[in-house]
Amino acid sequence: MSSWTRWHGPAMARLWGFCWLIVGFWRAALACPTSCKCSASRIWCGDPSPGIVAFPRLESTSADPENITEIYIANQKRLEIINEDDLEAYVGLKNLTIVDSGLKSVAHKAFLKNSNLQHINFTRNKLTILSRKHFRHLDLSELILVGNPFTCSCDIMWLKTLQETKPSPETQDLYCLDENNKNISLANLQIPHCDLPSANLAAPNLTVEEGKSITLSCTVAGDPVPNLYWDVGNLVSKHMNETSHTQGSLRITNISSDDSGKQISCVAENLVGEDQDSVNLTVHFAPTITFLESPTSDHHWCIPFTVKGNPKPALQWFYNGAILNESKYICTKIHVTNHTEYHGCLQLDNPTHMNNGDYKLVAKNEYGKDEKQISAHFMGWPGIDDGANPNYPDVIYEDYGTAANDIGDTTNKSNGTLPTGVVDTGREHLSVYAVVVIASVVGFCLLVMLFLLKLARHSKFGMKGFVLFHKIPLDG
Repeated sequence: MSSWTRWHGPAMARLWGFCWLIVGFWRAALACPTSCKCSASRIWCGDPSPGIVAFPRLESTSADPENITEIYIANQKRLEIINEDDLEAYVGLKNLTIVDSGLKSVAHKAFLKNSNLQHINFTRNKLTILSRKHFRHLDLSELILVGNPFTCSCDIMWLKTLQETKPSPETQDLYCLDENNKNISLANLQIPHCDLPSANLAAPNLTVEEGKSITLSCTVAGDPVPNLYWDVGNLVSKHMNETSHTQGSLRITNISSDDSGKQISCVAENLVGEDQDSVNLTVHFAPTITFLESPTSDHHWCIPFTVKGNPKPALQWFYNGAILNESKYICTKIHVTNHTEYHGCLQLDNPTHMNNGDYKLVAKNEYGKDEKQISAHFMGWPGIDDGANPNYPDVIYEDYGTAANDIGDTTNKSNGTLPTGVVDTGREHLSVYAVVVIASVVGFCLLVMLFLLKLARHSKFGMKGFVLFHKIPLDG
């Protein structure tokens, strides 16, 4: 029995895990190209004989190429090209190394599916030209190109710009061969008519009301002449652009409030690099109360709400139809602000049955207003089952002319005293409890006195047992 338990507990789980690991390595080994070694996450090709003539691919029927995170290739003199579809299956690839090999060219879309790439090392290959378009969509931490016979031309000037603008911890000594086959340091390379482009976005006031339309204009310049395109990110509003040579326009119609705060960029790009000019879109719109729920209890009671609006709306609470005066016992708190969206709650400190009732929130700015109402029940009335209708009092808080709270400063900063005619329910409750306690003590004392008098009346000493005065005889 103990033997069965030993092999059907944690030991059995470890055994199965080991078996699956062996199966994983076996599947990867079956799919591994000649001259390469493979594991579940790595491909290593370093044997020059017989070597590889094409980029290594795993057979999808016997391995999972999306799990490969590193490919290392070395001493492969017959490997000359990376085609567009060679790496498309390796979507999880992070590190690519091809060193001391015969790599001469890389297709423009070779890394299109490899958005996780972080490190690329092409040291000591046969690259003569390499376009920045290969890498512009990647967020690379390292790109090593030392030891390649680049041709001095405008096509590699982006490497010089890259080193000047984003220096790595170890600066690479990159060289190119000029027309006389002479090595020229890339740091000293000067190519006429080969400069970074520029972009200039001529935008009107980008504060616009929801539902309106707007047109942006952009001009680009550079040599070589750059391409112009718009980067609108995840813009929700309908938009269309027109481009003619170095001029472009972007038309945004029926602007949505969801686009407030988003960035719009005009981008100029040529062989050397790119430049962009950006603006932020501000959309004004009427408030909307998107969330209002019944109170919840944590450290305090809270009536949670979410309000959207720009400019920031003023908030006003009503209790049973009358303006609710905020104090240190009841006040509005904004916990999270997300540009034009505000998440908060009406916080109540130890509410009682006196605070049961209907709470209405009104949000208002210059473009309109919105309101929502909920019913709140904190506790039952004394002597009435919790859940029965306690017939809420008509008015607990009276309108005494307090201005609506602005969402940027919702807490009443006064000393906490309330004007005449406004009931402070917290203090009222304390007074009621104090009266009840005093009445209970007095009643208890009366009962004790009555008990003692009754006891004295029935005792054998009668009232004589209580000597109030001691009579002193007058005669000697």
